[in-house]
Amino acid sequence: MTQRNLLDENSVYETERLIIQPVSVDDREFIFELYNRPKFIQYIGNRGVNSIADAENYIINRFLPQFEKSGFGNYVVVTKDKGEKIGAVGIFEREGLDVVDIGFSLLEEFEGKGYAYEAAEKVKSIGMDIYGLLKISAITSKDNFSSQSLIKKLGLEFKNYVTLPNDDEELMYFETN
Repeated sequence: MTQRNLLDENSVYETERLIIQPVSVDDREFIFELYNRPKFIQYIGNRGVNSIADAENYIINRFLPQFEKSGFGNYVVVTKDKGEKIGAVGIFEREGLDVVDIGFSLLEEFEGKGYAYEAAEKVKSIGMDIYGLLKISAITSKDNFSSQSLIKKLGLEFKNYVTLPNDDEELMYFETN
């Protein structure tokens, strides 16, 4: 039985064009591919996912415990029309941030079609409407203009610059009001 089967079926969400489902170990090949794309490494960072086994361990050790603890976490974004895994979006409890953080990443070939906004807007509403989060934050690098634009479109406002523990990059910090 996979992790996805263990989760409540209500934890799979839909939008007009997308299915948003909790990441599971079955997604290890996709996470490996996504996390090793040049834009992911450039804008989000190298997460040390250098093999399929690393991706599986990352899911087991990083993503699944947050779902167990909080009920929400990282979701794989799948197109309804073709069933293609195109990206990930989630709400994360991140060390160094007091407010949970929304994050998103798409395979480059699916950018510019509104998928990231559609998925992130849904996950934001899941966090706030279902899990009762009062605030959501987002962080991004200073040169990731497309993410900054999407974060603002989600209704988050720039507050200040932050540096996360064990990282020296100064990031832009946004938050809902």
